[in-house]
Amino acid sequence: MVNPVLLIAAPLLAAFAVPLWSLISGRSARYLPVAVLFFNLVISLLLLPRVRLEPIRVIIGGFPPPFGINLTAGPLGIGLAALIAGVGLLVAFSAAGSVRGGRGEKYHSLYLLLLTGATGVVLTGDIFNLFVFFEILCVSSYALVAYPGDRPAVEAAVKYLVQGAVGSSLALLGIGLLYGLFGTLNLADIAGRIDSVEPTRIFLPLALLVTGFGVEAAIFPLNAWLPDAHSSAPPAVSAILSGIAIEVGLYAVIRVTYTLFGALSLLPFLAGLALLSLLIGEMSAYAQDNVKRMLAYSSIGQIGLILFALALATASGIAGGLFQLVAHTLSKALLFLAAGYMIHRAGSLRIADLAGMGRRMPLTSFAFAVGVFSLVGMPPGAGFAGKFLIVRAALDRGEILFTVLITFALAGTVIEGAYFFRVIQTIYFRSAPDGGAKGEAPWTALLPLGLLAAAIIVLGVFPRLITGVLDSVAGELLRGTGPGGGGLP
Repeated sequence: MVNPVLLIAAPLLAAFAVPLWSLISGRSARYLPVAVLFFNLVISLLLLPRVRLEPIRVIIGGFPPPFGINLTAGPLGIGLAALIAGVGLLVAFSAAGSVRGGRGEKYHSLYLLLLTGATGVVLTGDIFNLFVFFEILCVSSYALVAYPGDRPAVEAAVKYLVQGAVGSSLALLGIGLLYGLFGTLNLADIAGRIDSVEPTRIFLPLALLVTGFGVEAAIFPLNAWLPDAHSSAPPAVSAILSGIAIEVGLYAVIRVTYTLFGALSLLPFLAGLALLSLLIGEMSAYAQDNVKRMLAYSSIGQIGLILFALALATASGIAGGLFQLVAHTLSKALLFLAAGYMIHRAGSLRIADLAGMGRRMPLTSFAFAVGVFSLVGMPPGAGFAGKFLIVRAALDRGEILFTVLITFALAGTVIEGAYFFRVIQTIYFRSAPDGGAKGEAPWTALLPLGLLAAAIIVLGVFPRLITGVLDSVAGELLRGTGPGGGGLP
């Protein structure tokens, strides 16, 4: 029987093995993250059919819950673990060809630690260990943002660290208050007893946890760190931060809201914050002439859209939000990787300096265009199916409030299309000042770009490939809002 603990143990051990392996063979050590993440992807896909029937609970150390540490692997946790492993695998393969030199093993170790933390967050059944894995993710992210070592990268990493530390402190304080109330840290145990405490006593820990995890999720107004961090980091790091790290933060917010506290009354407030995040992110992206900052602000807008869907508190809304989360993860990883190679070729971050890339780097530019069309919501990209599901879910609520809110959300999509099509116009319909010779990205970059683009198109054409799993996840989250029903995997 395959054990879910392998999904955490394998990348954690590999993170410490990379420096040792590099002493034996520096060249092959670069591909150790690729091998480990391929292993995780296979294990996740093998576990997914099983957990759809019944969650798998793994007791650590022989002490049963609520006294011991346990992992709880359900459709949501294993599905996200598969997404983390799949996207992480492709980004690691791309980085293996571009991250070299004496500090390369440090990069690969930190990268594996980041993905270890992300996987641990989505699988743990203990709130303190959720915090521990969350910190592993965050600390690794800070170091990776500073990896280039230049002034902008270090400055962005310090800003990220300061704001992240404040968020982590708030979350830890909230966990301490919960322990004081219930005498346990087990998610299911706390959720089963949450109704035994006066609502006024649990409001403060709920607010602290949502705010603390909301920093990493880049929910407005907690998103000030994101534009500098994502635009200053190496392209592979930007891809994983935007494609995985902020989604894990959003997962923590939703899990606390739905399955720990069952706080349905908080969801309209989160829907309002989501709409603000969407509009502010999209308008800020429209004003950028730096392509990486544009993509960073776009992530804020996309997270707002996903949070809005999850805050609808309906099965169709949750399924649509999670579908859009998958689409965003794939699309933003593709966009940051493709943009990184075009920036390297142009020698500039300015959008205007990408003129003519459609002819100079046709395959890379095509991959970038696929990501753009998906995020904007044009068929056959996965983003079209995601946005369609969200709009339908909002209209199905049959309430004027949500009809008005989804209208504003669609206005944000129009703004998103305006700035993204401006980039497409520059790439394909403007000529480079010097004409420019053709020269594609290396095959180690083109292969991940091609696979990400193919995944986006396949999910857009055949959304039912994952909607069954997402429906199971939606039911799982909604069951967590009933009396004693929280803490589900």
